[in-house]
Amino acid sequence: MRKYVMSKEEKEFLKSYDMSAFNRPSLTADIAVFAILQEEESDEYRKDPEQKLGILLIKRGGFPYKDYWALPGGFAQQGEELRDTALRELGEETSVDSAFIEPFGLFSAPDRDPRGWIVSQGYLALVDSEKVKVSAGTDAGDAAWFTIDINISEMNKHVKAKTAEIKTRYELVFENKELNERIEAVVEETKTYSDHHETISYDIIEGGSLAFDHAEIITRAFKSLHESADDAGRIIFDLMPEKFTLYSLQEAYEIVLGEKLTTPNFRRKIAPFVIETSEMTGGAGHRPAKLFKRNLEAFYK
Repeated sequence: MRKYVMSKEEKEFLKSYDMSAFNRPSLTADIAVFAILQEEESDEYRKDPEQKLGILLIKRGGFPYKDYWALPGGFAQQGEELRDTALRELGEETSVDSAFIEPFGLFSAPDRDPRGWIVSQGYLALVDSEKVKVSAGTDAGDAAWFTIDINISEMNKHVKAKTAEIKTRYELVFENKELNERIEAVVEETKTYSDHHETISYDIIEGGSLAFDHAEIITRAFKSLHESADDAGRIIFDLMPEKFTLYSLQEAYEIVLGEKLTTPNFRRKIAPFVIETSEMTGGAGHRPAKLFKRNLEAFYK
């Protein structure tokens, strides 16, 4: 790209430009880190251990919201792009230096943080939980994986000639059995249509022991993951280890989409994106299954 060259007049203008004339927010990145977690192995022969969707939470070690659970994240450093902020924080708190990461929403409500005007860019990150070493940052207490269950229900829907309003409730349950921690939160989404143009707002009805507006951030991150899985589909591969069974891949799709998939149809659809390896799963009490990996030719287009 051709570099922009400032004129002499523009340089003189910038010398006298007073940035302090405008109030400026602090900038942060909050990262919703999802992974597929393995539950305890089943005693039932031929049945793989159950998988559940997990999210990484950090217990805050200081005020505000001391001892509340929060998403990993932090303030942008001088001269740092927010994506680099997110990658730095992800590396510090998960030891993962390579992961799927993308922005999904900007959070700028004036009262979202009691410390002052702080605007956060939300990032969706997907990792292989087997490669993650969870560690809390300097200003945090515990860092742990929680299973996450989300129940979605439409509350009401009013449609008129040129306007409409749809309210949807998201009931979130987070659980870590080892820590004996259970968090419940409720977020309501309101979609308003005027002349067919959509506006979406969110209200945290119950935040539980989640800090700041992180119940809303997690809800919107999950929505982004769900829509991408339903749309493009290939995003789910970023939740998988390097080698996986087709059963575990299908189960990961079902967990995110919230519905059972027909196995023959799923395998036909996914066939171009996987390559069979010569390896099999092991483990006592389980029938060996073939392991597959990504067909990179199908991804790099």
